[in-house]
Amino acid sequence: MAADMAAGGPRRRLVHLDLKGAPPRAAYLAEVLPLLRALGASGLLLEYEDTFPYAGPLGQLRAPHAYSPGEVRAVLSQARAQGLEVVPLVQTFGHMEFVLKHKEFAHLREVKVFPNALNPHKEESRALVKAMIDQVMALHEGVKWFHIGCDEVYYLGEGEESKQWLQQQDNTPEKLCLSHIKAVASCVASSYPSVMPIVWDDMLRGMSEETLAESGVPQLVQPMIWDYAADLDVEGKVRLIEKYRRCGFSKVWFASAFKGATGVNQSLTLIGHHLKNHLQWLKVASSSPPDVLEGIALTGWQRYDHFSVLCELLPVAIPSLAVCLQALENGGYSEKTKENVEKLLGMSNLETETFMSLGTFPGSNILTLVTQVSFYLKSSVDELLERNRYVTGWFSPYHRKRRIIHPIIMQHFQPDAVSLLAKWNAVVQDLQAAMEQVFHACTVEEWMEENVHPSLQKLQRVLNIWASLYSVLPPPLTPLIGLGQ
Repeated sequence: MAADMAAGGPRRRLVHLDLKGAPPRAAYLAEVLPLLRALGASGLLLEYEDTFPYAGPLGQLRAPHAYSPGEVRAVLSQARAQGLEVVPLVQTFGHMEFVLKHKEFAHLREVKVFPNALNPHKEESRALVKAMIDQVMALHEGVKWFHIGCDEVYYLGEGEESKQWLQQQDNTPEKLCLSHIKAVASCVASSYPSVMPIVWDDMLRGMSEETLAESGVPQLVQPMIWDYAADLDVEGKVRLIEKYRRCGFSKVWFASAFKGATGVNQSLTLIGHHLKNHLQWLKVASSSPPDVLEGIALTGWQRYDHFSVLCELLPVAIPSLAVCLQALENGGYSEKTKENVEKLLGMSNLETETFMSLGTFPGSNILTLVTQVSFYLKSSVDELLERNRYVTGWFSPYHRKRRIIHPIIMQHFQPDAVSLLAKWNAVVQDLQAAMEQVFHACTVEEWMEENVHPSLQKLQRVLNIWASLYSVLPPPLTPLIGLGQ
């Protein structure tokens, strides 16, 4: 820890587990937690969304693959055993799609047709938030922090009740935002006086110091300043921290990213990008007063929001997480740090600017197979179907549609197509088996439909057309076939 503090690095390092997409099985998390601790993590930021085992009137928020109360307790117990502090995260304002998409809660939307933001004017909205917090806290006794979200509250002020409220003198969207944050934070403070609420800071950044200071919010919450860019503006962040201090915030958190921030459907993790992001955050830390920083959360987004596709799976991003954690713990990334990461992950030569696929860490087989699929599946199928002269010249979409196909043409590429399909089916079966050990069936199905099926189905369709023609062919002396003409 001495090197960490000497380098100005954050003492608390929370690994964010975004469980609203591809939530790992509890058994896999049990395998990963000791590794996270060994890599330098000091805690977890658990964002459950619809995977928390809500009960009673909130029971319908649970996804079919939600964790059971017993699984949550087991994960928390394992985290404690590893010395990992847990901070739960519950969205209470923006990103409320997992609640507001249900018709029973749709009347609590800020804008009637959009399920993302909560109406801050309704007493029932606050009751909903309190019920969610209470249920999560009941399983997370003894926590010191509770993250109440509040980022990206899109369309705030555009609901009918908000428009009426904003017509009153001195009312502004900023004050509307702050009043809801204050209400939620006050709810946490009154029910759990020893727990400090954390909020994402993006809704606060542009507000004046006067507006923030007068709201009373700085005395109630700690802001988590997030930025996932490789070229993060260090001086701008230092100025922002100074502003927050002047407004009355006692401490701030940083939020970096080890995955899920470089593309909405990214399948492989750009380690170099994320390492640069963390090295910039280390510069911010070393340029800030030593007593202002509470900690950093290394975010690992699994979806950009509730309705978007999956981005990198957790096992795929573990090398990136390892590099970033070790950089934070050691105040930089040296050859010695690299060697330590390689040793902990069972990797022979880790590179940050190229995609790596071999290791012995939990889920490393998924990384190996996802890398294979991402690099070669689509390209190999496209090579055969879009650049093979026999396909483009004699088996084009025009020919296939009209069933005008010379039988000898298929002999030039049909064996290659059959071989390619067999090869990829074997790889995909291995990947599916590996993924089923870590993820629920719905995650495997979604990832396959997005990343595998389009290419395999394209190849299968071509072979199906050939099979349907071949089954009604006369002896191969007939030079040209025009079925269905």
